[in-house]
Amino acid sequence: MTATPVDPSPTGDLPDYPLTRECPYRAPDGTAALHAAGPLQRVRLYDGRTTWLATGPAEVRALLSDKRMSSRSGFPDYPVLDPRHLHMRGTREMAKEEEGGFAGALFGVDPPEHTRQRQMLLPHFTARRVAAHRPEIERIVDERVDALLAQGPPADLMTAFAAPVPMMVVCAFLGVPYEDRDRFEKPARELFDPDRADAAMEELTGYLTDLVGDGRANLREGLLTELLDSEVAEGRMAPGELVQFAFAILVAGTVTSTSAIALGTLALLDTPGQYEALVEDETLIPAAVDEILRHTSLVEQLARVATEDIEIAGQVIKAGDGLLVSFAGANLDPSVTGHPGALDITLPPDHHFAFGYGLHRCLGHNLAQLELRIAFRALTKRLPSLRPAVPVAEIPAFNDATVQRLLAFPVTW
Repeated sequence: MTATPVDPSPTGDLPDYPLTRECPYRAPDGTAALHAAGPLQRVRLYDGRTTWLATGPAEVRALLSDKRMSSRSGFPDYPVLDPRHLHMRGTREMAKEEEGGFAGALFGVDPPEHTRQRQMLLPHFTARRVAAHRPEIERIVDERVDALLAQGPPADLMTAFAAPVPMMVVCAFLGVPYEDRDRFEKPARELFDPDRADAAMEELTGYLTDLVGDGRANLREGLLTELLDSEVAEGRMAPGELVQFAFAILVAGTVTSTSAIALGTLALLDTPGQYEALVEDETLIPAAVDEILRHTSLVEQLARVATEDIEIAGQVIKAGDGLLVSFAGANLDPSVTGHPGALDITLPPDHHFAFGYGLHRCLGHNLAQLELRIAFRALTKRLPSLRPAVPVAEIPAFNDATVQRLLAFPVTW
């Protein structure tokens, strides 16, 4: 069912949303004005429809913890930020649960189904369990830096480091053989291409179905074998659901970390003194990762729909109303940072929203933080003279209102 566009004039001159980034590694300049206008307001989408936008930290936390807010995309007023998403089943924004794939596991389901899924996976993503993977992640990162140094400058940091490291880490974590990358790397990237999304989704699902269903002949030790031996063997999880989990983790755990490494490195190099500070003092790495995640706001917002009336911030979000939860806006609040428009790794944020909050807080946040800390430590230690090989304005970036990312990153040292 398609919502009928409405005339926004009765509600006044509303701001258009989403905004366009002026700089690839920070939220759009207009985000500050949206945040200053109040914690909850109406904005106008590309087709003239309107939706709620929450930018206040308290409101973001409350709404993301509220079971009356649904993440299912089948509602008529589910906010769509780009017309290309209307034709993409494979994206997190538009996939419907009944079609399987990305949204059928974790992202596009609500409690109690979401709660059941999350409880099966959560024990495997604790800080203690993730820490056991540190030596493996360090080996992967060091090998990629070795290859980068052997290749010599100039190089594309995206293809040489930022993209392969997260893919190799997630493959090792899942037990997916990285030598099969010709079958899964390309479709994983193409899930965000409107013209290729459906085909890419089928290709990736087909590969993972073969991998899980082949009697474990090609699986490595990892999360998938653990779930096969426990949840699947004991009847709590169907093999098809395991494929959906693998799909979601493989995609979500790579595109975001790749962007965090690339955009974070660019932000550090383009902000005077920041990269040099990490070169001189590696104890700043944990704080730097949090500040990078806050400042870059890779995922600017999440879409939701109210299933019941909700009173909040002096407003009433009616049942059926769409809502955008703005992580970019909340990350500018004084309660989160004292320098909203700048990157300062010596002053880390308090409780940033890069991993979301509440019911759908990123399941893999411990793995992502460990991976990013190891990656930035290796880059600053082994490539202290790293710098962009072209003017920053010439580095190609892309954002279709899903995940902000670079298309290439020429560097030298």
